[in-house]
Amino acid sequence: IDLGKTVCSLAGLDEAGAVVFRKRLQRHRLLGFLDTLSPCVVAMEACGGAHHIGRFCLEKGHEPRLMSPLYVRPYVKVHKNDDRDAEAIAEAATRPTMSFVAIKSEEQLDLQALHRARERLVSDRTRLINQARGFLMERGIRVGTGRHVFQKELTRLAAEGAADLSPRMLLLVTEMASELNVINDRVAAIDAEIKALAKTDADMQRLMEIPGIGPTIATALVAAVGTGSSFGKGRDLAAWLGLVPRQITTGGKAKLLGISKHGNRYLRKLFIHGARTVLHLMRDRTSPITAWADALKERAHVNVAAVAMANKMARIAWAVLTKGERYRPHAMSGL
Repeated sequence: IDLGKTVCSLAGLDEAGAVVFRKRLQRHRLLGFLDTLSPCVVAMEACGGAHHIGRFCLEKGHEPRLMSPLYVRPYVKVHKNDDRDAEAIAEAATRPTMSFVAIKSEEQLDLQALHRARERLVSDRTRLINQARGFLMERGIRVGTGRHVFQKELTRLAAEGAADLSPRMLLLVTEMASELNVINDRVAAIDAEIKALAKTDADMQRLMEIPGIGPTIATALVAAVGTGSSFGKGRDLAAWLGLVPRQITTGGKAKLLGISKHGNRYLRKLFIHGARTVLHLMRDRTSPITAWADALKERAHVNVAAVAMANKMARIAWAVLTKGERYRPHAMSGL
């Protein structure tokens, strides 16, 4: 099925891989059509609405297979269109080496939506602060770096005013300060909800025992990968997060470049921020993982060390999720 916003293209293959039918359906008629089919393999790209359709297929006895669009693209023949996209999806789903996306539950999607709403609010807050900083700079008012420093100064200007601000500009600054307070309250409310959810889930509680992983990373990771069973090993999760080097290999010679930055950008950012706390903010520098991080900082750039630390955190998180065990701090030292 090539899912579209209003129209979906379908292609049916037999056991030999030959196309036996093609069909186009309006999106709202798709579930009704799947309900009439005898149990079969239903392949789709992992896009908007695919997980809902996948859960419906499981209820009706079908075998849903969700794939990344990047893995489907090589199977699309020339003169790309919706019908050939559906045929390529069906062909890609039959490959024995194909990697499939685990179907997310409603709870995972709800948690993922919560994180995306939070990220939107944080982005809006950053844009608002940058715009207000620019307005003040044009009027000769320079504020120190840091969000909290700027918010404090913006609140003071809104209350006391300044000689360089016209009445119109003062009114605008006051409105921006009020809007900023509203966004901060909404972000704080979502953070409180995320922390409450993390305390009620056993997997998230075990994840938060890992240095650098807090409620935000734990909930976002569980929302994205569930139990992590779709990854064969920890390095696969790290590669999916884009925390591994890009490779160019020819003639038996491998050249490693910067990180691939594939996969989930939001999770990768969270893991790298968490890694920086291990590198710079953890007070106990005697544990094996901090000793490893300190030794790495001596021979590599601080940004390289942060990515390497995030890579290690992702591998540890995969082991904690898939094996159901708690984090063992001394496992790195072989104790």
